[in-house]
Amino acid sequence: MSPCSRVDACIRWTTTASVSLLAVIAAVVSYRHMHELALRQGESELGAALVPLAVDGMIVASSMSILLASRYGSRGGVLPWGLLIVGSLASLGANVAVAEPTLIARIIAAWPSFALIGAYEMLMGQIRQSRELRAVVEAISDGQRVTQAPEGSVADQRGPRDRVQDLRRTAWQWAQANSRPDGTLPSGQVIAAHFARSPRWGRWVKKLGMAGELD
Repeated sequence: MSPCSRVDACIRWTTTASVSLLAVIAAVVSYRHMHELALRQGESELGAALVPLAVDGMIVASSMSILLASRYGSRGGVLPWGLLIVGSLASLGANVAVAEPTLIARIIAAWPSFALIGAYEMLMGQIRQSRELRAVVEAISDGQRVTQAPEGSVADQRGPRDRVQDLRRTAWQWAQANSRPDGTLPSGQVIAAHFARSPRWGRWVKKLGMAGELD
């Protein structure tokens, strides 16, 4: 591993540890506040104990879905983000609702949830950037191997159109080999990043491949 890669990994793991710590803090604070708020609204002891777990469970499930999607170059879709936002707002609202009716008290109560949301999004950004960088480096390495074909070889004698089509076919094969766990193919942007091309090129490759023109 290069020094730059080690530094990147250290930064990412530090951010992950920080997000984990913030998640624990936010969970403890929000649980106490949501429990108190539920009791104030007439919920039974059992209901007041379970409601915070339902909110935090939704936040954890949606967060893990977004994290998994980020590892495959996607932002995660509308549903996970929608559930994460709703759960976070519910937690944030409960924290503010039970705080003393002063600005400072409400800021203090809301801060753990707010800090967690911001830190989590930064972590997702780091994961996406790291994956895109690796894809670009791999694409550059692949391109260097292609350009180093022996002079006079069959690959060297092929015309520009043939080489362009070969690259598209290679990109389509790579997309098929790197489908997500649910069977869906990588986005055009991810395909393009892997081969150091524009997002439009990646979308075009995916369209041609799905039409059966790159088999």
